[in-house]
Amino acid sequence: MTIRRLKTYAGSQGYVYQYYFVGQRPSASGDAEDYVFDASSDRKTTFPVTVSLPKSVVSGWNQKHGRALTSAEQYAAVKMRLFRAFDETDLTRPEWSLRLEAGFLEESLQSLGVE
Repeated sequence: MTIRRLKTYAGSQGYVYQYYFVGQRPSASGDAEDYVFDASSDRKTTFPVTVSLPKSVVSGWNQKHGRALTSAEQYAAVKMRLFRAFDETDLTRPEWSLRLEAGFLEESLQSLGVE
């Protein structure tokens, strides 16, 4: 039995989200790693949120910085993208698919002190 740790995030639009990490998998196209979360804003219904981290974005960061991103650093950037969606998106869609772009990866890791 897997015990998932339920976490809370207060979005800037007034919603308080509860979420947990479900897992990660290769994307259907094979060009990215998908990180899957289940989230809720009302504690009654949950919806899946998928954050895709393209391999090309990771390899570009690796080349620019002369080292490979660790799995923990990748996960941190993915969570920052999830939080940005919580801050900027309303709940009109039952499922979210997000993509982490190179500029956001650089910005989010810089804000965490990763160089």
